[in-house]
Amino acid sequence: MSTPRFHKPRRGILLGIGVGLVLGVSISFAVTVYAARDQDKIPLEQIQTFSQVFEIVKSNYVDPTSDKKLMDGAINGMVSALDPHSAYLTPKEFKEMQVLTNGKFGGLGIEVTGDHGVLKVVAPIDGTPAAKAGIESGDLIVKIDGKLLQGVSLQKTVDMMRGKPGTQVTLTILRPHQAQPLHFTLTRAIIKVQSVRAAMLAPGIGYIRISQFQENTGSATRKAVEHLEQEANGHLNGLILDLRNNPGGVLGAGVETAGTFLNKGLIVYTKGRTANSDMRFSAHGPDYLHGAPMIVLINGGSASAAEIVTGALKDEHRALVMGQRSFGKGSVQTVMPLSNGGALKLTTALYYTPAGCSIQSQGIVPNIKVQPANAQLRTLDADLLKESELHGVLKAPDECSKVTPQYTIALPIPATAATQSTKEDEAMAASSVLKPDPAKDYPLREALAILEGKAVPVQGKGHTVDTVIPLPKAVGQ
Repeated sequence: MSTPRFHKPRRGILLGIGVGLVLGVSISFAVTVYAARDQDKIPLEQIQTFSQVFEIVKSNYVDPTSDKKLMDGAINGMVSALDPHSAYLTPKEFKEMQVLTNGKFGGLGIEVTGDHGVLKVVAPIDGTPAAKAGIESGDLIVKIDGKLLQGVSLQKTVDMMRGKPGTQVTLTILRPHQAQPLHFTLTRAIIKVQSVRAAMLAPGIGYIRISQFQENTGSATRKAVEHLEQEANGHLNGLILDLRNNPGGVLGAGVETAGTFLNKGLIVYTKGRTANSDMRFSAHGPDYLHGAPMIVLINGGSASAAEIVTGALKDEHRALVMGQRSFGKGSVQTVMPLSNGGALKLTTALYYTPAGCSIQSQGIVPNIKVQPANAQLRTLDADLLKESELHGVLKAPDECSKVTPQYTIALPIPATAATQSTKEDEAMAASSVLKPDPAKDYPLREALAILEGKAVPVQGKGHTVDTVIPLPKAVGQ
């Protein structure tokens, strides 16, 4: 898609992690006139205070300051105080966001969010400079080209990382449980991500990796399933859908992808304050996999549209979900153009899975939890960034907060357990250019074994039992 599309408000939905997009994402915008409400409830006292502060700053601040700078700062402060994902976009920033809808620009291929003056990595994108350099989910970016980021806005930090393809940028990163800062020098590149890749893992067992949800991801997923079925001579008996480190993307693409594997049923619904914020998205078939069993792999870097797909396939009992609890980004941002050429990106609703569970700040709980075998590595795993840890995060209803995994599988203890996490190896395997290797990717290996009907080591109370985990049976095939 080379140009942005403008729709009615109910379709003006953005599923990124925040303003901090240093990768290609397609966006829809809402174009409408928003009438002032509650005219009789204008907070006159607060407006008077604001006017007083404005005049004091204008007259007494050490350097002369323009009205525009003060007003933009005031609007920014008002909107950013709401939650981590709402933002005021200046005309320049809004124009840049529209340019990003074609998914092609000079950048690093990394999804970030801001919190307390720190830039946090949600996930690197497959095949991009960030993924190739070894940037990981949960990394904290504290300097860009030697400049400390404390007090720098999220949009400004994103601008600092973008630039002309072929130029370099140096990131200083703090990584949990690493004593010293890490320094990465990356070369900016045109970020044109192939979001869907596929391969055969074993006779009759296919693998599809989705790195993010772009405008064409749904159709690309269907083509990938058809291609795998041809490779399997019409006998595709199972599929692993890898959504690890997938930061999200376009809502419609997520809905299409979930619908690729469902004959019917609810995929996701939203609830907000206004009537046009309430939406329902359902599957209408056909199931391109013809009911063959599925396993979805997720981790803490799986967010937004990836969580929508995972939640639908789990709640409709279409797939087993395996890995770690997902990121928990379950809010809807609507982009509303303003008369000055800028825009307001405002959280207008929350997402709910078919079972009525809110994704927001809770994430998707896997059926099969994969966790490090020892306490030290479990602590490192728990330290990875989650939506619930962001400053000002929206809290969702907790009806499903007590959901727990049905099974737990322990990752093998690496030889250098004190300094290296097997989960890091797993994340690297998931975010590399697609060459799925079950021998090196433990969760992938165990998922393959489950699809093949083999026993896997399931943790019990103080012991491990080799268990054949039953696969869900597709309904309505």
